[in-house]
Amino acid sequence: MSEPEDRRNTKRTGRLRRLLSSLFGLATLAVVTMLAIVLLLPPAERERRLISLKRHYHVWLASLDHPMPGTPDLTRFDQRLTEKGMALGTPIFMRIFKRDFELEIWMLKDGRYELFSTYPICKWSGLLGPKLKTGDRQAPEGFYSVDRSAINPNSRWRRSFNLGFPNAYDRAYGRTGSFLMVHGGCGSIGCYAMTNDVIDEIWTIVTRAFDGGQKRFQVQVFPFRMIEANLSRFGGSQWDSYWANLKTGHDLFEAERLPPVVGVCGKTYAFSSGAKARDVTGPVLAQCPADPVESSLPRRRSGGVAMMPQPAELAAD
Repeated sequence: MSEPEDRRNTKRTGRLRRLLSSLFGLATLAVVTMLAIVLLLPPAERERRLISLKRHYHVWLASLDHPMPGTPDLTRFDQRLTEKGMALGTPIFMRIFKRDFELEIWMLKDGRYELFSTYPICKWSGLLGPKLKTGDRQAPEGFYSVDRSAINPNSRWRRSFNLGFPNAYDRAYGRTGSFLMVHGGCGSIGCYAMTNDVIDEIWTIVTRAFDGGQKRFQVQVFPFRMIEANLSRFGGSQWDSYWANLKTGHDLFEAERLPPVVGVCGKTYAFSSGAKARDVTGPVLAQCPADPVESSLPRRRSGGVAMMPQPAELAAD
């Protein structure tokens, strides 16, 4: 290749990079402008639009093979483990927060679980609230248990694991659906899509935990960060009582840093202390657990009756 031709190729590459950078900047400006407009909408509609906007932004980033905002440095996986004083092969625990588009992985360290990493979720589908039936496009909420039989190294979405919907609670309400996954890519019909690069790291952590002897790990799926401000912010939903029930299990983990033992009593989640259990991996039982803790929140209703869903209440795909 002659020197002039080499310089021409370098210039073409430089122009292409500048063009792509400009397009990325324009798209970002468009998103910021839309965000400013959305913030002026009524609260319920604003939430629905914000979630939808974030989904579309993530799908666009994924189409460019660009990492989601907040993705940890996947190239420093071993270093991140070392910095946290953690090692592969130890028991793990997961939490998902829909509204925040986040999945957390915790690892057992010195008898308690500590947060290893938070990963952005590329996409989930449906509304805030639980999955009810096949075809509703809802990503589930609740407490699930994943064992080795639930993982799939040859998923059409690169790699995946099945959350185990419907669990005992879901079945008590006649809820239907199957193959609700955490997987790669950025497409979702009731699943949590993490992108291929992120699911590869998650896969390594999960499979090494199983190889290390963990029989199952608990996954807690919440609509949003379970703080009082959010419960008030989303108050008036038909799911107030359900979310208050979920918060009891959430708060028990926050207090003990051990997954609670989860059971179903009278069509309600019930929880007992993980610190008193022999199995610190957080099994989800089909019966009442021993020594269940009391709910820290009243079951909130509007006029004593659960409200009907509002069509544009929170988040449509």
